[in-house]
Amino acid sequence: MVTKSDREILPHLFRQEYAKMTAVLCRHFGLRHIEIAEDIASDTFLKASESWAINGIPENPTAWLYTVAKNKTKDYFKHISVFETKIKNDLKPDRPKQENDFEFNEQIISDSQLAMIFAVCNPANNTESQVALALQILCGFSVEEIANAFITKTETIKKRLQRARNNLRNDNFQIKTLTESEIQSRQENVLQTLYLLFNEGYFSKSNKQFIRKELCSEAIRLNLTLIQNPLTNTPQTNALLALMCFQSSRIEARINEKGEAVLFDEQDKNSWDKSLIEKGNYYLINATNGNEISKYHLEAGIAYWHTTGSKGKWKSIMQLYNQLILIEYSPITALNRTFAFSKVYGHKKAIFEAKKLNLTKSNQYHELMGYLFAEFDIQKAIEHYEQAIKMTKSETEKQTLQKKIKRLKRNNGG
Repeated sequence: MVTKSDREILPHLFRQEYAKMTAVLCRHFGLRHIEIAEDIASDTFLKASESWAINGIPENPTAWLYTVAKNKTKDYFKHISVFETKIKNDLKPDRPKQENDFEFNEQIISDSQLAMIFAVCNPANNTESQVALALQILCGFSVEEIANAFITKTETIKKRLQRARNNLRNDNFQIKTLTESEIQSRQENVLQTLYLLFNEGYFSKSNKQFIRKELCSEAIRLNLTLIQNPLTNTPQTNALLALMCFQSSRIEARINEKGEAVLFDEQDKNSWDKSLIEKGNYYLINATNGNEISKYHLEAGIAYWHTTGSKGKWKSIMQLYNQLILIEYSPITALNRTFAFSKVYGHKKAIFEAKKLNLTKSNQYHELMGYLFAEFDIQKAIEHYEQAIKMTKSETEKQTLQKKIKRLKRNNGG
């Protein structure tokens, strides 16, 4: 009898092993032939679904998958060898060469996966394309899943991925053990891609989901891959992982049983994941082993203060936002700083600060203004919340704001 856990094991292994398998295969085929590597990896999981349904799950399913992948690759090279002897002169010069020394082991998998992360985060592609490629190649997401994450048509994503893949093929980057110079030239790009990938999950733009946990967990998994390599285990990498841990610790508290968003002040602190907070503290301490202070350090510091019960934390948070704006200004950072400002100096002074930002076309600006006005001008607060509802695409966010309006009207006797 096939149990529920048996049915879940293959999708779980696909998420865990598909990208690793593809990375090792690309080590031999090269990025120009990435589709061959992906086809072999896909065929391996297809065979697993057919075989395991009949014969049951093997004692070591991961080893079974890699054995099948290895045999399929050898069969492919054997076919190429026969083909080469028959019509050798007609072969294209970029055809993948036969590899006699083909092997999967922990070191090769680790090195190949790290190199694949750096290959996918190609500066020749824009940031959205890098995140889309990361979801597809590094995380095994389908085109439909990626389209949902970006709230974009599948055809648009297909074209975006096709262009980005062409750039990968035209690059001479090799899937092999990386040199220090190769890592230094792209590490900033890699961290930015993982940062954006995490944010796509934590602040999902999907009109169906407020949080996409799978994107957050994939970003953490890839970040851990960087931490495990001495060349990429840098203060910035640790700071980014600390940020992800702190933020992830509050995921369960950000949504209630009805699927509605729960603001920070209203969250049940007991539902925060204490183990993730401890891990965040660990990586944040590791991030101080250097002289550089990056945006990830500052954001991790802000996230850390949010996990504490300290009364004076908002002054510390606001000071960190002041530094963050100097390093990298963004509208959301400015709005978050204004929220912290309101906690320190009060809502009326914060309204004056918010107006100076001139972000009236942002739904987040109107959400903030609604929050700030709610303390002393309910009608103004409702107007801003209604404007935010018109501007947001998130159904969860709309429901949360409508709930706030109802509460304000009730408190106002309306």
